[in-house]
Amino acid sequence: MTLTQTQQSLIVEAVRAVAREEILPRFRNLSADDIAVKSRADDLVTEADLHAEARLRAVFSDAFPQALVVGEEAIAADPALRTRIAGAELALIIDPVDGTWNFARGLPAFGVIVSATRFGAPVFGLHYDPVMDDWMIADMTGPTTHVFADGRQRSLSTSAGGAPQEVAGYMHYALMPQPMREALAPLLPRIRRSDSLRCSCHEYRMLASGAVDFCLSTMLNPWDHAAGVLLCTQAGGVSRMLDGQDYNAHFTSGLLLSAATEETWLGLRDLFVSALASDAVTSR
Repeated sequence: MTLTQTQQSLIVEAVRAVAREEILPRFRNLSADDIAVKSRADDLVTEADLHAEARLRAVFSDAFPQALVVGEEAIAADPALRTRIAGAELALIIDPVDGTWNFARGLPAFGVIVSATRFGAPVFGLHYDPVMDDWMIADMTGPTTHVFADGRQRSLSTSAGGAPQEVAGYMHYALMPQPMREALAPLLPRIRRSDSLRCSCHEYRMLASGAVDFCLSTMLNPWDHAAGVLLCTQAGGVSRMLDGQDYNAHFTSGLLLSAATEETWLGLRDLFVSALASDAVTSR
């Protein structure tokens, strides 16, 4: 099952409208009362997140009555919703403002992510940039496409990759458990460059367009990764759990490695696995 072009266009236009009406008017215009802390001091939610998600859930629930429609903020309020994704023949998953910390601090590196999954496996992904009003979109039928505000389109390809010492990418080191951070820290000088944009939307966009070579994540929130996995693979890259399993939204532990090529994935996999305990690598 995949989404028709008409359904995909409906999703894109709904996201554009909600970004224009709920997100951009609040950018650099939030009061302290418009920002709240969730699980930790740097895990934020704003009025833009809440209003955008509510609007998109309403539109998608009406357009896809057979689907499970969930968002990051709804799952934060009711974690049991997440467990339903893997059992749904069609789930639509919304990240209303990905990169909320950046958004709340006035940095224009944030986006909207929408994914569709079939029994937890990604079948559609959209990464939308409200600031530029452009998006990267993928399904199972063709290449990842970058669509510009004026209607221009281009097919995307991941980079040529390379060995660990030759590649640059994103590694969510600060979000890892302390034992994992200590195990991986000695490996960092063996990778040419590792950064974090604090925004999965733009990290996967950079990977799919060939600007960087890999992403490594241990926080497996499906609203952050399901769409990005598809953007990566349909652009010619490889995205699997570090133990070799295909990504699925039901995974809550393990490490997800997305890379530009199979060779790059294998080289980084071998490097990371060499430092980690087997229980850290196993996906569950």
